[in-house]
Amino acid sequence: MYSRDQASQIKQAFWTAFGQYIAPHPSAEGLKINWINYKTGIKHLSFKMQADNRSAFIAIEIAHPDTGIQELVFEQFKELKAVLNSSIEEEWDWQLHTTDENNKTVSRIIKTLPNVSVFNQKDWPALISFFKPRIIALDDFWSTANYSFDIFK
Repeated sequence: MYSRDQASQIKQAFWTAFGQYIAPHPSAEGLKINWINYKTGIKHLSFKMQADNRSAFIAIEIAHPDTGIQELVFEQFKELKAVLNSSIEEEWDWQLHTTDENNKTVSRIIKTLPNVSVFNQKDWPALISFFKPRIIALDDFWSTANYSFDIFK
């Protein structure tokens, strides 16, 4: 078991390593990008990557405090599902009004990698191989679809 500080340091080391690994890859628009803190330009809409001691996930997360607006954004993603699927090339889970780790109501389009631990360095290649193509695919999707969400800015 790790102390809170040790756990934080290990996670920070992983995300630093991932950031260095993916940094040379430009965005779909050919620009330098902060892949770990991806900015969608829409408040309460993020591309979230998370890893803990049991699993990892990457998600499109809609965290607007108004669940009605969450649902509208979620419906907009449903309208673009074919475009999204052509970018990510796999099925993700669609979760309207679920609860996040802080017990807050969010909606997510999510892909999970079970049975990995960010605290086990032997799992880091699997985590990197999981996150890298999916965040690049989300960026590819977002470069064409973001205009459909301008109403939510």
